[in-house]
Amino acid sequence: MAGASVEATLELWASSLRDVKARLRPLFGQERVAESAGKFLDGLLGNEPRKTGWMRAEAAGDSGPWRQQAILGRGRWDADALRDLIREYVLETLAEQTGVLVIDETGFLKQGKASCGVARQYTGSAGKITNCQIGVFACYVSCHGHAFIDRELYLPKEWTDDAARLKAAHVPDEVGFATKPQIARRMIARALAAEVPFAFVAADSVYGTGDIEIMLRKAGKGYVLGVAANHVFRSWGKKQLIGGAAAKIAQSLPSSAWRRLSSGEGTKGPRLHDWAYLELADLDAAQYNSALTGEWTRGLLIRRNIADGALAFFSTWCPKGTPAKKLIAVEGHRWAIEDSFETAKNELGLDHNETRSWQGWHRHVSLVMLAFAMMTRIRHHANTAPLKKTLPRLPKRCRS
Repeated sequence: MAGASVEATLELWASSLRDVKARLRPLFGQERVAESAGKFLDGLLGNEPRKTGWMRAEAAGDSGPWRQQAILGRGRWDADALRDLIREYVLETLAEQTGVLVIDETGFLKQGKASCGVARQYTGSAGKITNCQIGVFACYVSCHGHAFIDRELYLPKEWTDDAARLKAAHVPDEVGFATKPQIARRMIARALAAEVPFAFVAADSVYGTGDIEIMLRKAGKGYVLGVAANHVFRSWGKKQLIGGAAAKIAQSLPSSAWRRLSSGEGTKGPRLHDWAYLELADLDAAQYNSALTGEWTRGLLIRRNIADGALAFFSTWCPKGTPAKKLIAVEGHRWAIEDSFETAKNELGLDHNETRSWQGWHRHVSLVMLAFAMMTRIRHHANTAPLKKTLPRLPKRCRS
């Protein structure tokens, strides 16, 4: 946080924490419960490497973890209300019309069978099939920073088909089986209903296309969505006729179709890949929503790894004339949610949840999301250097 002095940064931390705790207060019926929630947040933001109940209790000066556990279990408060509060809090700092909504998942490694949603399933966190929970998240990304605004625990069918298991984990009666793409659609729908300002959605191939594509076209939003190598693309109304599986299309491209470009800055500098972009069709947006006007372009974006030649494929939708560099930048925004998962796990205890219930998972994760959002806000304000007292300047805007 190089933009502010140590004194200013410390005051920013203190004032931000006071503000967040004040926003939390209306979610709780009793002052003592709100105070315990504030101490829970203190524990997440503390220096302890493990954010367990005992560790948080010790940091809070409690004789045991019972108050901390009550926040996640016995206490009466709505984790979804906190989710909505976090979304509003994030947008106060990060909102930009050119923002990108990124959908992705992460795994929570677990032992045993009692934790809600736990099963042997694949997680990229471990790079294999293992005993874990899977959480689907939405991250809001703009030129001002990035932070989580939504989350939901994925329940495999072996859970939703077992009524006794659902009851033991206190899963609400209205919760049934939903695929990860269906969860993603719910998150996008919530963002649209809340009028979150974003221009694109980015997601990997887990979340598929189909219904998500139609949903975003009707909403007038662009997308860069990962697809499998065997996903079929066809062009129409274009001079270059294209048809077939994505992998075969990529193999048929001449060397002149590829450009080496960066999808954004990473921890080790620009994230360079070779890219090819094919426009497949120009369509009238009004056919999806009569309130929309203008032509939008359906396309195929292909990424090739410089080191090993591995390919990744993306279905795209954008206003006609959108340059390939813009779509590549949107795809590169997926890095932000991966960075968010790493930070939230290593620094804020995202995967240190000790509860086994549905509400315990959502409460713990939501409180971590709030802590992460606060850190994002502090970083943004601390790194925003004050304007010099010279000629007045227009406020900076995000580059589209």
